This record gives sequence, structure tokens and C-alpha cells, in this order.
Amino acid sequence: MLYFRRLFVSALLVLLVTSANADTDDSDDEVTVEAVEEEQYQSPEIDPKKFYLAEHFDDEAAFKKRWIKSEAKKQGVDENIAKYDGIWEIQAPSRRIMKNDLGLVLTTEAKHAAISALLDRPFEFKDKPLVVQYEVTMQEGQNCGGAYLKLLSRGMNTKADLRQFHDQTPYTIMFGPDKCGNDNKLHFIFRHKNPLNGTIEEKHSKKPTQRLDDIYKDKEPHLYTLIVRPDNTFTILVDNKEVNSGSLLEDFTPPVNPPEEIEDPNDRKPEDWDEREKIVDPTATKPADWDESAPAQIVDPNAVKPDGWLDDEPETIPEPGATKPSDWDEDMDGEWEAPHVDNPRCEAAPGCGPWSPPNIPNPNYKGVWRAPLIPNPNYKGKWTPRRIPNPHYFNDQHPFRMTPIHAVGFELWSMSPQLLFDNVVVSDDEAAAAAWARATFLLKRARLARDSVCRRTRPLYTTTTHDHH
Repeated sequence: MLYFRRLFVSALLVLLVTSANADTDDSDDEVTVEAVEEEQYQSPEIDPKKFYLAEHFDDEAAFKKRWIKSEAKKQGVDENIAKYDGIWEIQAPSRRIMKNDLGLVLTTEAKHAAISALLDRPFEFKDKPLVVQYEVTMQEGQNCGGAYLKLLSRGMNTKADLRQFHDQTPYTIMFGPDKCGNDNKLHFIFRHKNPLNGTIEEKHSKKPTQRLDDIYKDKEPHLYTLIVRPDNTFTILVDNKEVNSGSLLEDFTPPVNPPEEIEDPNDRKPEDWDEREKIVDPTATKPADWDESAPAQIVDPNAVKPDGWLDDEPETIPEPGATKPSDWDEDMDGEWEAPHVDNPRCEAAPGCGPWSPPNIPNPNYKGVWRAPLIPNPNYKGKWTPRRIPNPHYFNDQHPFRMTPIHAVGFELWSMSPQLLFDNVVVSDDEAAAAAWARATFLLKRARLARDSVCRRTRPLYTTTTHDHH
């Protein structure tokens, strides 16, 4: 009910703005437009039965108890950048949209930053879908860096574990936007456990069906939703619009299941295997009358000089009236000569100067003789190794049954500061996640749309106009 009341207030404000503009004429009536009080955002209520985690970041004290900043160091990098010393703060958006709405902000740039929180209870991949949803506002745009969320696997069970969160911490799913230069991605990666030997391999989803360039530069909040279902299907939404969907079995690289057969790595091509489809005819001989010395072109024996050709006229003549510059020094510059211009007598003639017949292709030219190609009688086709049963083959028809999730975390590096995260939700109820979005993100988008209308109309304040005589 609160959500619809807020939408009604928004619609009423737009109506007031439109009416105010319609009344601006040259009459001497007094026009008064009452300012509409800005509604205050209220944090959504959390039903613990529907959410494994629901974080609105509006309660800073609760945030400090739940979210743990990493004290780890990243391995394999210079000591001066190894520490996770990026700064996380609870702040209002730099462009305030609704009162009392706060978010988690990564304020620093060019620093490793990691922060995480335990779920209220582990998410077990059984018979209910996984729904992951969160907002990102790139308040200063994004040049290079990630804003993705990691769903951390078993082993991250205590706050002490979270303090050691780093880039190698095992995760079950990684989801969210990432960009560097012109390369932008919307990750959905899950780590699949090999049922034969227990090894873990990352599986990367296919690319979204549409370009998402604007989310990195418009500096507005965007909602990212991932739904993974027990039937092995998935859907990805951005701002409640589907941008990717498919199957865990069919739309990931590398695929979950390896091929049943592979090329035999020990097979070798026989030495007498002939892959040449055609060969030079060994019986061919050059014809006796084949003249390799004949030129490719000869003088046209039938050519005739055109009538009116001016043999004694040069194509260019010294420019009439040209004079030697006054500063010309023959000792330094040499003997002066007038510049040449096209001979005007040649303009109406077919040509000037000595005439010579043109060249034409030589009808007797044959070039260097080469023996023709013929089908190779020993051709066996392109050799390929024989195929054998894949010793590492398995057939996992339930990739949805992933490693349980115990925590969520952001482990990032960004060259743009002021990344704002909000409304992180983990649930097994699609309707509950959608309702959370209506109570948070959609209110923000409605307010942004309303503000856009207000900017295109006149400001909301009380004015009095008078007709001056």
C-alpha cells in the first residue's frame, strides 16, 4: 500500500507541474503554485523467511555489525598495492533521489577493496531458485573496474573468515557488471565441481543479447537481477528487463559436460599419407611451338597517327610574360628559366610532339610453360586423429546443484571512485525480490522520471504575476 501511495504522490506532482505550465499566459490573474513536500523514503521491511540476506544499508549501526572489511593481502602483486585498503562508507547518494536512502559506497580509486557479509542461513541448491539482486550507481561513471558481487562458498562461515576475504577466496557464483576501456561485460560465472575428481572449473555465460554501454556512463542507479532455477535455466535482468537467459548445460563456456569422444592424443599421421588433392601431371611435356620468349605486348601494327597531330609542337612552353625575379642571383640560383605551362595549341589538337603507335596485347604470347594439375591418384583426404572414448567424460545433468552459499562479498579494483551499492538481496522467492525492487529501486526510477519532467517544466515555487500598465 505504501508503494502505491508514493506513486500516487509522484503522479500528483507531475499533474501539478503540467497544470502550472498550462496557466502561464498574459492575463493579470494571480498564479500560485504550491510546492509539494518531498516524500521520505522508508526502508523496506525484511521478512527473514523470504530472504537469506536483505540489505538496504540504511542502518549504519546494523551495517557495521554485519559487514566485515577484509584485512587480507592480495597475492602475487607489489606490496604497495597488495593490501585491501579501499575505503567503504555508508553515504547518501551524491545526487540525492530520496531522503533517508543510504548506500554502501566505495569512495576510493586504484585500490583493492573487499567487504563481505554472512547470510542469515546458507543457501542450499535444492528445489528452489536462487535469486540474487542488487543496485549499482556509478556516480562518476566507470572507466575501468568491476562492480560485481561474489556469492561465497562453504568455508566462509565466521566473521573471522570474512576478514581474510581476497581474490582467491572460493566462490560459487560471480555476477555483475565489469568494464575496462571499450570492453564491458555482465558476468555470470559459476564454479562447477567435477564429479569424477572434485576439481573446480569456472563456467562463463554467453554474452547479453543487447549492448549495455549506458549503465557505465549515465551515473544513474541500475538494478541487476540473476535468477537460477532448479531446471538448470537462468535469467538475467537489468532494470527489470531481460538481457540474457538460457541453460546452464548449453550456454556456458567451457560447457559443463565434456565430449564423450576425443581425438586420440597418441595417434600420428602415417608417413605415406598424401593430403594433396591435386598434383602436377608427370607425363605432360611442353609443346614444340611454345615460345616463352614472346613479349606480353607488341606495337599495334594497325595504328595510324590521328589527323591534326602536331608533331612540331611541344606539349608545354615557357610561360609568356614571365620575368626573372629581381632578387634572382645567377651565381647562387643558376641560370633563370621561365616556368612551363601547357601549350594552348595542343588543347584543340589530338596530341603534340612525336607520335608513336600504342602497345597492344601480343596474340602469340604464352608465357612460361607449366605442367597442368591433375587429380592425385594417391589422395587420401585431410588426416585427422582417430577418436577414442574420453577417459574424463562425465554427464552431470544437474549443474544447478552447486556448492552452498554462505556469504556475499564485493572484491573489487576500480579506477573510478564513488561506486554506490544498495539493496543487496539473496532469496529463493522471485516474487519477494520483485516486491523489494518495487519498494526501493522502482521508487528511485519514478522519482528520477518525475525530476526529469520537472526540469522540462517551470520550477515548483509560489509566484505572483501582475499585469503592468
